[in-house]
Amino acid sequence: MAWTGMSGIATVPGYVVMQPTTLCNLDCTYCYLPERALNKRMPVAVAEAVAIDVNEWASRTERFSVVWHGGEPMTAGRAALADLMAPFRGVEHHVQTNATLIDDEWCAFFAEHGMHVSVSVDGPAERNSARVTRSHKPAYDRIERGIATLRAHDVPFSVLCVVSDPRPELAGELYHYFLDLGCDVLGINIEEQEGVNGRANAHAEADVRAFWAALVAEWRRNPRIHVREIEHALRYAGAVLAGAADDVLPKRLDPIPTIAVDGRVFVLSPELAGFSDERYGDFSSGNVLSTPLRQILCAAADGPGWVGEFLTGVEQCRATCPYFGFCGGAHAANRYFELGRFDATETDHCRNSKIRLLEGVLDHASHGT
Repeated sequence: MAWTGMSGIATVPGYVVMQPTTLCNLDCTYCYLPERALNKRMPVAVAEAVAIDVNEWASRTERFSVVWHGGEPMTAGRAALADLMAPFRGVEHHVQTNATLIDDEWCAFFAEHGMHVSVSVDGPAERNSARVTRSHKPAYDRIERGIATLRAHDVPFSVLCVVSDPRPELAGELYHYFLDLGCDVLGINIEEQEGVNGRANAHAEADVRAFWAALVAEWRRNPRIHVREIEHALRYAGAVLAGAADDVLPKRLDPIPTIAVDGRVFVLSPELAGFSDERYGDFSSGNVLSTPLRQILCAAADGPGWVGEFLTGVEQCRATCPYFGFCGGAHAANRYFELGRFDATETDHCRNSKIRLLEGVLDHASHGT
């Protein structure tokens, strides 16, 4: 089945993800990355090739982001990261970090380069049992020390929290912890089965739905921080009430190009980087060292190979799922790692993080609390 929907894949992204190194100094048990014990580094030539197109795109838009994501990006070191950032002009630089390496010098680096910092932490110490060092020792003390250093230097930061066991009684504990932590934005990821993390992520519908409803209730009592998922759901609900639901989803999917250390480009799902399949190859769409990024994205938008299969799956979602207007179709990596195909539809990830999220928000609203 060819791609015949009203949308498709955009040829100009809203941001790019750069992998300066595969290495991570932690060994989190739910991590999807297959090469996090290897110390592969991105050469500057890769960043220079990406920047040619990114700088032009950035000059034509109000905001364009370059997201440094690993591995643990900070294991590359400040000098190497500065060299990789140097070719870019007119962009916002973001870094996703486990915070264990943050010290005074890194805070000065963030300030000098205007970097937006996002920290991965899963709540109080006892909620971080999955976040361990390479010797499988708890990493929380090091994470906490890095966050304290950010606060001491007045470096704003957001948080990404992985929830492995969503239950309503957990919502208050997490929300109050993050209020006290001092983050500006909170993102909640219910653990996903993807990459090398083969743990199933099916949960009781009532528990997940009640978790999101309880989180909304906590946020409404003290909405001092932005909660990414809740605000997205509320924007959608507001658009439905205003008769503008069709305007919520973008008309074309952002390709979300992820640039691996060797210059290969992975579209739609950064989680596919580092994997291969006899049916689909290594999932990459080209290499910026031999082909301009814009050309790679234009070719990817035509939907060959696994991308075409994924777009067929999106159309199946559009035709069969009442939540499509909110979700936009199950993510490519979740389809593949949960169901083994890209043209499948509903996944545990979309049940946990899309369907139950919206239902939980509506449950809270209907109870009038």
